[in-house]
Amino acid sequence: MPDCIRLDNLTVQYGDVVALDSVTAEVPHGASLAIIGPNGSGKSTLLKLIAGILRPAAGTFDSDGCAVAIVLQSTDVDRNVPLTVRDTVTMARFPGVGLLRRLQPNDHQAIASALRALGLENLADKQIHHLSGGQRQRAFVAQGIAQDAAILLLDEPLTGLDVGSRSLINNALDEAKSAGRTTVMTTHSFAEAERCDLVMLLAQQCIAFGPPAEVLTESNLQNAFGGRFVKVGNTMVLDDPHHDHAH
Repeated sequence: MPDCIRLDNLTVQYGDVVALDSVTAEVPHGASLAIIGPNGSGKSTLLKLIAGILRPAAGTFDSDGCAVAIVLQSTDVDRNVPLTVRDTVTMARFPGVGLLRRLQPNDHQAIASALRALGLENLADKQIHHLSGGQRQRAFVAQGIAQDAAILLLDEPLTGLDVGSRSLINNALDEAKSAGRTTVMTTHSFAEAERCDLVMLLAQQCIAFGPPAEVLTESNLQNAFGGRFVKVGNTMVLDDPHHDHAH
C-alpha cells in the first residue's frame, strides 16, 4: 500500500529556534500514528506542518493528495457566540458545500454519524460553552471526523479527560481507522501510544520511529527524556507532571 504521509528531512524553525530537525518518516494509508516526546519536542509543530498550517524551512512533505482534518487542543469558547454542538459539527461540512449552498443528504449523514460516534446525540442542541471539558473535546473530535478527510490529525485529544470521554474518543478513532482513514495523534501517554500501529518519538529530532514495541524502549526513552526518565525495578518512570508516570 502506498504511503499516505511522507516526511523527508523536514526542518521547521521559529525565527532562530529549530522546532523540528531533519525528521524523516513514512506512514501508510490507513495506519494509526502516535507522536510522543517531551514538552517542546515539536509534536504540535509536526501536526501543523502536516495540516499545511506551517511550512518547512527545509525538506519536503507529501500527503499523496489526501485531504487533512485537524483537531487542535480544546480551548475556551466565547460565551457570546450561541454555538450548539450540532452547529460545531456541521461546520465541518462547509468547505465541501460552501456557505451559500444547502447541505446534502450525505452531509447530514456525516454529521449524524459523527454525533453518534462520540455519544453526543442527546447534547446536539446544547450550547457548546455549557458542556464539560470532556464533552466539549468530544464535540471537536466529532467535527474532525465529520469532515471525512483521509488524514485525521489530533493534538492531545485525550489529555485530562474523564474515563467515559476517553473511551468514546478511542472508539471513534478505532472506527475511523477501520474505515481506512489515517489517524495521527500527539500524546503524553505511553499507553495511548501503544494502541497505535506506529509511534514517533520526538525530541526536535526523530529519536525512533516504528512499531510501539521497537520505539518505546528504555534506551530510546532515555535519549528522548534524559534525566526525567528513570527505571525503578521493572517499571519505567517519567518525572514529568504532563506525562504518564508508569509504563
